[in-house]
Amino acid sequence: MTIGVIHADGHVAWFDADSRSLSRHVQLGSILQFAVPAYTAPVTRIVWRIEGAANRRGVLNGVHLSDQHESDRSNLWMATIYAGFGGLALALLIYNFALWGALKYDFQLAYCLMLFMLLLYAMSSSGFLAWAAPGIDNTHRMRINYLTLAASAAMALLFARTYFERRVFEGPLGRITDGLAATLLAIGIGIAVLAPRWFIMLDLMFSIACVALIALMPIIVWRAWVERSRYLWMFALAWTAPIVMASARIAQAFTLLPWNFWLDNSTLVAMTVEALLSSLAIAYRIRLLSAERDHAVAQAAVDRLLAETDPLTGLLNRRAFLTRAIGRAGCQQLLLLDIDHFKTVNETLGHDGGDEVLRVVSRVLRRAAGEGALVARLGGEEFALVADADAPIDPVRLLAELRATRMPFDITVTASIGVCTGFLSSDVHWKKLYKCADLALFDAKASGRDRVHVVNGLAVAA
Repeated sequence: MTIGVIHADGHVAWFDADSRSLSRHVQLGSILQFAVPAYTAPVTRIVWRIEGAANRRGVLNGVHLSDQHESDRSNLWMATIYAGFGGLALALLIYNFALWGALKYDFQLAYCLMLFMLLLYAMSSSGFLAWAAPGIDNTHRMRINYLTLAASAAMALLFARTYFERRVFEGPLGRITDGLAATLLAIGIGIAVLAPRWFIMLDLMFSIACVALIALMPIIVWRAWVERSRYLWMFALAWTAPIVMASARIAQAFTLLPWNFWLDNSTLVAMTVEALLSSLAIAYRIRLLSAERDHAVAQAAVDRLLAETDPLTGLLNRRAFLTRAIGRAGCQQLLLLDIDHFKTVNETLGHDGGDEVLRVVSRVLRRAAGEGALVARLGGEEFALVADADAPIDPVRLLAELRATRMPFDITVTASIGVCTGFLSSDVHWKKLYKCADLALFDAKASGRDRVHVVNGLAVAA
């Protein structure tokens, strides 16, 4: 590249630079700056010539003269803008990576990879890389620039792929999305490896791939709308501004729009909006996932409760009772209770009235059972209670409380109770203890009902 600054008296100041020396003239915002020596005659014209540009857009735009104050002011503004983006992106990256470490959602990792690539792209596109490594070949800087931008675009597709529900990308859309992401990565790697030899062709391919990316986004949004995705509105909010700005940049690349410095640097604004709103979209989805998880946990608890309880009385059912009773340590007390003449109760009150009697009896049994005791409805009008023998349930008091409890339609309800003590450490022990209590219950019924019969040497009460 050769630049000539022509003064009014015909004096010309010449500046030469190639790809190796150009990085020393790069300022923040990728602005090229050459120091013009002081001269008495004013500048009337600036001319330049570029040969062998690897990039098909390798031309100078917006050439003008400025003083040192304007140069410093430009660098300060650009440093502020890029540092603001860098700080935001770094904070979001650390925060979301920490969240990914705890939650392990795929879309969090894709978002972190996208942010990381955007940070690297900002370093190369801003001119900071040229400041950090003044001797770097400008073609190498462009290689890094293309590679990181291509990787950012591919990670953006990966983020969209993992952010929505799986059904959104089922079928051809998923294959097209994966293929385009792979194509973008391949072009970026191709530029990094083959530049500057096939730079012009690869640059054109990259622009076409970016057009395909922009065209794909509305299709993804439409498919998410068709599939009734709950995350659609947040995704659309986060990606509208980046897509609009990227479209303008690509239109400028194809010379459909005139060159503009801020449009040329609009990628930074797009990246900022994308990073910030995508993080909000992630927070929104995590909130929904947390609500789903809490609902699932609550539903599982309800399902477990329904599976373990008798639907009429709310007591443990037989299966849950045996699961909890067998294996209890130490000597246990088993009470079997059978409502006397329950068939007559059903015939007198009807089945609805009989069900209400069962519920009333269940409430009496729950009150009588101490802490750590088990109460179950084994079936029909038969109930069972298990308590530690060191803190036994008083069957006589239980029967008295049952007699004193007001029943539906003030009918009199009595019960027979068989009691036995023993061990419940195994299924064999349960069968023995149940047989013992069942015999005691049979004896209570045979003795006239409405009484307690206790075996294993305990006193008999009536």
